Amino acid sequence: MYILIADSGSTKTDWVLLQNSKVIKHIKTIGFNPYFQSKDQISLEITNNLKPYLAEYLNHITTLHYYGAGCSTFDNCSLLEHTLTNTLNIPKINVSHDLLAAARALCKKEWGIACILGTGSNSCLYNGKHIIENVPSVGYLWGDHGSGAQIGKFFIQHYFDDNLPTDLKTAFQKQGFNREEILNNVYKNPMPSKYLATISLFVEQHKQHAFIQQLLYNCFDSFFKQQVIKYTNATNYKVSTVGSIGYYYKDLIAKVALDNGFEMGKIIQSPIEGLIEYHS
Repeated sequence: MYILIADSGSTKTDWVLLQNSKVIKHIKTIGFNPYFQSKDQISLEITNNLKPYLAEYLNHITTLHYYGAGCSTFDNCSLLEHTLTNTLNIPKINVSHDLLAAARALCKKEWGIACILGTGSNSCLYNGKHIIENVPSVGYLWGDHGSGAQIGKFFIQHYFDDNLPTDLKTAFQKQGFNREEILNNVYKNPMPSKYLATISLFVEQHKQHAFIQQLLYNCFDSFFKQQVIKYTNATNYKVSTVGSIGYYYKDLIAKVALDNGFEMGKIIQSPIEGLIEYHS
């Protein structure tokens, strides 16, 4: 018996094929988000970049556990379920939000506040079985506090307002960034949040700069103040994070957490290993 697990963020999807608790295949495709991609776009990617690697196993896979960004509404979950069923023809498909993947990977069967800090951000209060509270994530325009997209957006705002220190502005432009290039990517190209998150790669290269340190602190502080602190008896629980931003800035995030009265729990880069353990 084979089980397929998928953890899909806005940037990439990790697919793991399990036979009992043994990993048979680990495949990566682009990320999926039904708010930004159509049924046909998702189906095409799966057909071209997943199915060929699963060809010899597809008729033997009994269950797919799919956790995805944007799978927070009935309509979006249905869209993914129908697309996956039509494309992969797996008998049983469970579609859940990527926030549940984070909670299961981070907290297993314990209470805690589970957070995603990657391209986007989200959080929840988890009781070891279910998500019982969630401060809704409203995307890169109004939310995604502490995420790569917010870090990129804050930095670009300082660039456009001519508030960057001269050395940072010069280094930024030397890497090919300019007003027109940024505006075209944000307003004309698909998945602007992914583009904004790429700016955070430049920020990471200069993370020791005092200006950058303050910018990062402000982003992570907004995450705790606008998301984490709002859960019932929030400071009673450890805060755990999954995602590249939480992982690469874990020391600074731990400081911001302490300043806001929280203790950090587990910090991991990807939930897939935790999900393998959970579903094994």
